Amino acid sequence: MGPLVMVGARQGFARWFPVMIEVECVSGEDSGVEGGAAAMTEADRAAGFRVRHAELARGYGGLGDPADPAAVLAMPMVLHLPKADPPARSALLAAAASSVVALCLDERVGPGGVWAAGYLRWKRSRIRKVARRARGAQWVAANEVDGVTVEVDGAQARALVPGPVGAVDPRIKRLQIGGTDLEHDEPGPPASDLPVLWVNAALGMTLGKTAAQVGHASMLLAGAVSAEAAWRWAAADFACAVRDADGDRWRALTDLVSAGTAVAVRDAGFTEIAPGSLTVIAVPPASW
Repeated sequence: MGPLVMVGARQGFARWFPVMIEVECVSGEDSGVEGGAAAMTEADRAAGFRVRHAELARGYGGLGDPADPAAVLAMPMVLHLPKADPPARSALLAAAASSVVALCLDERVGPGGVWAAGYLRWKRSRIRKVARRARGAQWVAANEVDGVTVEVDGAQARALVPGPVGAVDPRIKRLQIGGTDLEHDEPGPPASDLPVLWVNAALGMTLGKTAAQVGHASMLLAGAVSAEAAWRWAAADFACAVRDADGDRWRALTDLVSAGTAVAVRDAGFTEIAPGSLTVIAVPPASW
């Protein structure tokens, strides 16, 4: 799936930056940082968070693809889709979005962290995400691979540490990329204290494509707001809401992007949708 660009005005957010992203549609106790999480004070954690947020806020991409297609970097995402009692689509997408931003601001991607090298190589290249689905033993195995799992209203998604597409862990490589979708649900109005990731319903994107798009949007939003706002969001486990936007709402949302109070993801259109399509607009709560 194709490269994406975040668009927005230069006012309103702490930072505005262009982004090139491409989508192809355990968490352990040790932080991986010398001394471990137990040795860190609250001030240490806040300072480390600011460093990781500053890296995220610098933007993405800038490096071209390697000559070897197998060396292209991507962040794998795994969506838990049990055959019996599948989750609500909106909850699963919210879990996917939260898992991505949680990994991007995890202690282990910071300086000295065990995930830092792979994360930074990916972030500074043409960013891609590959969304796959799992159930049963497949989901259990996926949770043994380095990453962050988030659960929202019983729906679970896991963002994994990025790496070369030719060296994906066998437990992930065997998972199906396309296939089962979920019906659109009607979850009701989002809570006023949550950021909302509005999906352009007119595009009719599949579940996997949409999961990658909302993952992009959560990254963009975290990097666009202040470190203090992102820190408060982290304290709330990066909770967010994902909702479909009809034509009228979408037009109003694009006005927010123009005003610099929301961020949008634009797709290059290599799969599913036309080039230049705006896929998701992320709107922070007024309290931020």
